[in-house]
Amino acid sequence: MAEHSDPPANPERTEIFHSAAEARNARIGLWLFALYVLLYGGFMVLNAFFPQRMAVPFFAGVNLAVTYGLFLIVGAFVLALLYMLLVRGSSQGEER
Repeated sequence: MAEHSDPPANPERTEIFHSAAEARNARIGLWLFALYVLLYGGFMVLNAFFPQRMAVPFFAGVNLAVTYGLFLIVGAFVLALLYMLLVRGSSQGEER
């Protein structure tokens, strides 16, 4: 038989309240996501409005489109690692 929980005190108010550490982690994640969106937006603008520039060899004979695309992939990985380092230990003392 499934367990039943008590209904919320105010059913119209269903907000979830987070701890300060969770709010900080969310803020960090949003800033890093915004940074990535700017980088990706730059890639899209170059492709849409300056496609001839994307075809020019940029690094080691590889054109800018491929170089920038690989940079975006590596950049996403680096931002994920940065996020892990920044939020490490921010929830110490909290039970999960």
